[in-house]
Amino acid sequence: MNGQPTADIVERIRDIPIYQRSIERGHFPILEKPEIARDFPDNWMTPRLAEALAAGEAEFVLSTGTNHARMQIIRPPYFLLNSYYRLWSEHPDISATWDQGCQRVSLTTVLATEHVARVNAKKRGAEPDTVPDLEERRLDARTLYLNLRLDPALWEREEVERMLAEIRTARQAHPQGWYHLDCSGYHLAHLVRKVNEWGLWDQFPQPASIIHAYEYTPVNVRRFLQRHFTCPIIDLFGSTELGYLYYSDRDGRYWPYLDQMSVELLPVTPGSQLFNLIVTSVRNPHMPLIRYRSGDCVRTLDGTPDPARISRFCGREKELLTAPHGPVAQGDLDDTVGRASPHVFLHQLRPSGDAEAVLRYTTFHDEPLEPAEAAALEHGVGELTARRCRVEHRTHIAIGKSGKYAWLANDL
Repeated sequence: MNGQPTADIVERIRDIPIYQRSIERGHFPILEKPEIARDFPDNWMTPRLAEALAAGEAEFVLSTGTNHARMQIIRPPYFLLNSYYRLWSEHPDISATWDQGCQRVSLTTVLATEHVARVNAKKRGAEPDTVPDLEERRLDARTLYLNLRLDPALWEREEVERMLAEIRTARQAHPQGWYHLDCSGYHLAHLVRKVNEWGLWDQFPQPASIIHAYEYTPVNVRRFLQRHFTCPIIDLFGSTELGYLYYSDRDGRYWPYLDQMSVELLPVTPGSQLFNLIVTSVRNPHMPLIRYRSGDCVRTLDGTPDPARISRFCGREKELLTAPHGPVAQGDLDDTVGRASPHVFLHQLRPSGDAEAVLRYTTFHDEPLEPAEAAALEHGVGELTARRCRVEHRTHIAIGKSGKYAWLANDL
């Protein structure tokens, strides 16, 4: 498979300036993010797009950057939300909670909450409140956002009780007491730890389904959530510019969801079994992406570049760690940590040159690992990174400005 677009896709993009040269040459190279930004938006502008923008059928938005620069894109209003809703409504394990009209309660970054509050304030022609009330955090009739703090580790009891009360309000809207919990895996784990600490389980009704789709969820975090919730816990993989491409089932296996899309996997380095995700998509009619390097890395069940056999979304290409045997991804470190101990909650690797590294970690029980587990962790991370590794227990690892955690820190 050479990844070149089919004739019907070429016809659909024929008048888009950014693709003119590729059409003339009969070959489409990999589309990189800097190329998308060059001469934006003129390089995407067509009469149809201009009409869509004028009619409010297309809008300019920024991609949801984590630890990197955000990218400006053009898409239909609520493009990512509609992709989420469609997948939720069709997912074999949780579609019933969509069909039954469950409220969606979202526990994720404070930036997401603030975005919803800004949108609602703009509709009223006002400035958003410093502390937006519940209705100002309602995205639509179905979705409510909870979090009002950057770092969930710093939630205080009053905040947690407020969020649990809002969850109960959403639950009471359903005749069977069902609700759907949408979250960052990290944020939900923090909430569970607070509920455990303060004995608040009688105030926290079990959700009917859970999706974590905002950022990478570590193996140990997923295990932790599975111990506390009996409902299906589903992962979605996607992005602002593409929508959702893959979903997990309740057992953690990934399945493609490539409506109006195709995917190629290219080795990160020659011979590597870590692959870059290259996507061709016309799902967004205003900004079709042809052979677009998403910046995500994956591994497959058998080490072959077969998109149908993706077993792991491993993190971002920009966050790879160089090692003699090949680049190390977030998912590789996560697997190593998970094998050494199920008790590690957050972890952050801080390499010092090419010879040493420190792995800082927190635990679910707030105590350091037992010596044998700590030694296993040091040894495993050392082998993976080809560096002398030292582990350090912390009671707190700060979250990033984006409201997401960085697994790799190069500031030593």
